[in-house]
Amino acid sequence: MKKMKIGYAAFIILIACTAFTTANSINWKVTEGYSIKFTSKDPSGVFTKFKGDIAFDENNLNASKIDVAVDASSINTGNGMKNKKAKGGKFFDVENYPEIKFVSNKFSKTATGYEVRGTLDMHGVKKEVAIPFTFVNNTFTGSFVVNRLDYNIGPEKGMSGHAGKELTIDISVPVTKQ
Repeated sequence: MKKMKIGYAAFIILIACTAFTTANSINWKVTEGYSIKFTSKDPSGVFTKFKGDIAFDENNLNASKIDVAVDASSINTGNGMKNKKAKGGKFFDVENYPEIKFVSNKFSKTATGYEVRGTLDMHGVKKEVAIPFTFVNNTFTGSFVVNRLDYNIGPEKGMSGHAGKELTIDISVPVTKQ
């Protein structure tokens, strides 16, 4: 009977210790040199302002979390007229939708790295997206495609309709441990 109680107590202690370790993750601070690029048939460019919280542990994906925001007004296409149009009411409407947000809800390991699933909130529209990424030398690198029309960004027809509907988003985010 005593052996059973000792074994049961050891099991409870093991479970309790595991619960504390699974709740922890490594917190990362975004460093200089990050890059958020978008390409399409037209336009292409970058967003230059980015902030957020990243908790990621390759050995504990369940405790990992990403909550980031891109300043939509930091768009730079390399063309002042395109930048003004992109910030305006027909496209990003930065006055009413100043940030593009992503909040993760699940991480998984893949054959080539990882995948994070979460909600992309852009122009007041929230959609579930999957972003494949790698984490090498303390840098998150990923690429995914969004359709701007899914987020009510820009018209489908007319002069503005010539803008590419699908945008490839390439992300490179170097980090250091906090």
